[in-house]
Amino acid sequence: MIKAGSSKLTSKKNYPWLVVGMLCFVALLNYLDRQMLATMKPFMEVDIVELITATNFGRLMAVFLWVYALMSPLSGIIADRLNRKWLIVISLFVWSGVTLSMGYARNMDQLYILRAVMGISEAFYVPAALSLIADYHQGKTRSLAIGFHTSGIYLGQAFGGFGATLAAGTSWQFTFHSFGVVGMVYSLLLIAFLREKKTYTIDTIRKRSVRQEFSAMGKGLTMLFSNIAFWVILFYFSAPSLPGWATKNWLPTLFSESLHMGMEQAGPLSTMTLALASLVGVLAGGYLSDRWVAKRLKGRIYTSVIGLGLTIPALVLIGYGSGLFMIIAGALLFGLGFGIFDVNNMPILCQFVPSRYRATGYGFMNLAGISAGAIITKELGKALDAGYMNWVFVAMIGAVAAAIILQLTILQPATIDMTDELLTRENTPEMPRSCRDNMA
Repeated sequence: MIKAGSSKLTSKKNYPWLVVGMLCFVALLNYLDRQMLATMKPFMEVDIVELITATNFGRLMAVFLWVYALMSPLSGIIADRLNRKWLIVISLFVWSGVTLSMGYARNMDQLYILRAVMGISEAFYVPAALSLIADYHQGKTRSLAIGFHTSGIYLGQAFGGFGATLAAGTSWQFTFHSFGVVGMVYSLLLIAFLREKKTYTIDTIRKRSVRQEFSAMGKGLTMLFSNIAFWVILFYFSAPSLPGWATKNWLPTLFSESLHMGMEQAGPLSTMTLALASLVGVLAGGYLSDRWVAKRLKGRIYTSVIGLGLTIPALVLIGYGSGLFMIIAGALLFGLGFGIFDVNNMPILCQFVPSRYRATGYGFMNLAGISAGAIITKELGKALDAGYMNWVFVAMIGAVAAAIILQLTILQPATIDMTDELLTRENTPEMPRSCRDNMA
């Protein structure tokens, strides 16, 4: 009965948007579960005293990021070859189980292990989800669809701030238990209603021998890394990740210390400020990008550059400002700019990489971006303890400026949606550039 109803549901014209809605809530849980820890520190350190120092806390946050980063390329390769629905369902169920288990942790070693397992399980979600949405939404609705999905990420980041509020009224253990159960139950609903949609045949991939599979993987990696545009995409994705992860993991602490307020107030204020501005950014950036790219092939790139440009003055306000107005203004501006940038990463990748390699490509983007996040998370913890935080902000501003320059000068898309056939023609030396432009 459920299967028949589900089959009828998938045949509906608006099912691609239903997929976005279902995955939007998964994205919310994805970031909520990982982000809660950033605001739970004052409550957890009562029971786990090692969390008192910023260095130890930064190391704990970085463990997740390093594992997540290292697993991302593998998760992307797997998502391009297996059923993405089941990767999403299993990923959600496992990381939700980890969230529930966090409430039982009693020492740093247990926290390290749980955060590492969470990094492994969550790494499988984003490449699979974004490539699935990109296949359901081709052309004019792609950025907006990914924007709605990304809004779930920022809502999760915002609601993660309320973890501290819930913990203050109950306990940090109850908070982890509650959100873990929600995710595990929701994963069961996805089994019934989420469906795969590959633009190439999965069955053909399954019939390959091990040798053929490794050969296909090697071909895909060669295609990605022989393309200078992909190297630029890796850099411009990772450079903004420095301030992006710095604000996600440390903004609650910066709000608390700079504005002299308790974490139960600073946590929601910081995450809501950043996330709601980012939510506006992804929706506005997605809308603008879809319309700009219809007129100019670099429209998505120009939209992304506008977003990155807004983060530079935002970092100045956050890093060097004082008082409630300047710090909140910086957080709002950063959230808006980062949202505009963030929503266009997969759509820009789609202009240079065919569908069968997009999850792999995004997996390597995650490796680059989150490795940068792990480094800055750890370094900012040291900087707060040692008193050289301002220099860290100078380095982050320089990295973002370099990313903008490379993005504008190197990325020259020839189509709105790269395919295997177009890629072959792009790489054929005899074909005039004017012909390639006409095909786009």
